[in-house]
Amino acid sequence: MMTTKLRAVRGGAGDTTAAESARVQDNLYLSVNGEWAKTAEIPADRPRTGGFSDLDEGVEKQMLADFAGFRAHPETVKNPLLSEAVKLNALALDFKKRDADGVKPAAAALAKVKAIKSWADFNQQLSELILDGIVKPFTLDVQPDMKNTSVNLLYLDVPGLILPDKTYYAADNENGKQLLAVWTQMAVAILQKFAYSEAEATKLVDQAKQFDALIVPLVKNSEELADYTKQYNPYAFADFLKLAPEIDFATAIPAILGETPEKVVVTQPHYFENLSQLVTAANFPLYQSWLLVNEILGTTGFLTEELRQLGGTYGRAIGGQKEAPTQEKHAYRLANGYFDDVVGQYYGENYFGDAARQDVAKMVKTMINVYKNRLTKNNWLSQATKDKAILKLNMIEIKVGYPDKLPDVYQQLKVTPAADGGDLLNNLLALDKILRLNNFAKVKKPVDRSRWAMPGNLVNACYDPSFNDITFPAAILQAPFYSLQQSSSQNYGGIGAVIAHEISHAFDNNGAKFDEKGNMTNWWTKADYAAFEQRTQAMIKEFDGIPYAGSKVNGKLVISENVADGGGLSCALSAAKEETDLDLRAFFINWAMVWRLKATKAFNQLLLSIDVHAPGPLRANVQAQNMNEFYQAFNVTDKDGMWLAPEDRVNIW
Repeated sequence: MMTTKLRAVRGGAGDTTAAESARVQDNLYLSVNGEWAKTAEIPADRPRTGGFSDLDEGVEKQMLADFAGFRAHPETVKNPLLSEAVKLNALALDFKKRDADGVKPAAAALAKVKAIKSWADFNQQLSELILDGIVKPFTLDVQPDMKNTSVNLLYLDVPGLILPDKTYYAADNENGKQLLAVWTQMAVAILQKFAYSEAEATKLVDQAKQFDALIVPLVKNSEELADYTKQYNPYAFADFLKLAPEIDFATAIPAILGETPEKVVVTQPHYFENLSQLVTAANFPLYQSWLLVNEILGTTGFLTEELRQLGGTYGRAIGGQKEAPTQEKHAYRLANGYFDDVVGQYYGENYFGDAARQDVAKMVKTMINVYKNRLTKNNWLSQATKDKAILKLNMIEIKVGYPDKLPDVYQQLKVTPAADGGDLLNNLLALDKILRLNNFAKVKKPVDRSRWAMPGNLVNACYDPSFNDITFPAAILQAPFYSLQQSSSQNYGGIGAVIAHEISHAFDNNGAKFDEKGNMTNWWTKADYAAFEQRTQAMIKEFDGIPYAGSKVNGKLVISENVADGGGLSCALSAAKEETDLDLRAFFINWAMVWRLKATKAFNQLLLSIDVHAPGPLRANVQAQNMNEFYQAFNVTDKDGMWLAPEDRVNIW
């Protein structure tokens, strides 16, 4: 009877969010991380702690120290681009000036917003509103054409909602109701700091919520958005204009692009087909309030300390943080946000170096070869599909550590210091406009395939299907993921699995739809793709409904990352087995260690609703359960909590 109960709990017996010891045979994750969880403390200004977060904190601590040195001795900064980042950092940290200026720096931007008194005014100023980044009932971005990645197209997307996801608005979602109450209270309090009476502020906030409520039924939720190929809906420009004739796209879009596009891409057609419902005379007062409230809330992080604290209330409620970041962290994060590639290059050159870059690049090539060998021996794909898959592997571009060359736009990003009359908010608005103009100018240029998707100081990694490239920033290339002091088995259970995970994204349920050049084309035989889908359905089923943090996992939301996790672990295992110092136990223990996580209740709820990744503890346990070698390494039997019957183990790559 006991065995049945244990086997019913997928991902190992017991709660993986617990702080308790466990036998590895019953719960791999807790056997490695249970004792750590007993004493691990979540920093007051963060929603979680653990593998990735710990490294991120370490990187930030180092960069805070470096920036303090730069501010004290600006002459030591030899890179002019980094000098601008330091200027922005110093301006953000000057709270004496910020407090003295009060809300005055926002006056000019808010005057533009208040001048919009009708949809006619909106249309007349639309190109300027777009370039100034003033909130609209749509967003615009220039990205590669998914079906021809040598050229860029304009993509039109939906506006953001007040709550983190559409699902939070469900009548039975108590978390959503509580968050909306926090947002309302915060927004009313902030508007009063901008000289609105409590009655005026309450009315504006209520109307803003009414406009938000009109948007909700028209947009997709996170699960629907996880299948991102469905966001590619090209329209001839003339046909797009017919969707919402009430908005003067015909004048505004050619004005911002400098040319009339032949076609544009609409990410969510249902929203744009119904946009006319929002753009009515009756709804204009609601839009006007939504616009004003959003614009005011958007300035709070760049004005006084009181407004920075107050304006972060809602964000902290979403993640469950107890405190706002310190002023020093806030100022660093702001400078890093605008100059991320510059700061990342500095970090990579100073704390990573070229020798490590070459070593990791070699590991990536090794993992690609492992993947090729596995594909060659694959028994459920036809030769035609295998050949195409291997061609795609051969064409993957590898980016390790940090870029040697930075995008030209950084040359344009200049900061006006306080001594020359500059204030933080207006500097940021000017920088935003330069970045926006640069983005729109890409429509006339070929796609820049040398661009980096992530800066060198970010603890992460990624695969981009439209570029067919993989990026491993310097910051993730440290223990427990990677270290010359670790055994090869430990490194393969860490960075090896991460590398193979990113390669696997080329063949997950989204990446599989893109070819070796990053174009969205079908390169599979019909029978092969049907077999692939059957396997992904098994992975959806395996994770769907697993209890976690008082809620349940949505198997459809996390499928692409789970396919990549399974492929990554399996391929890393193959590579580890080729080494002379193979230690399967060390491999799986390090795999479990990188996923250690302790998070606030609110943050766990948020991730289960919107994150395409399964919770870290389940990534550790369930994927290990899919590997036959795990059972051999730890003598796991059907009497143990980690047992999964062979026929239930899901292996795709």
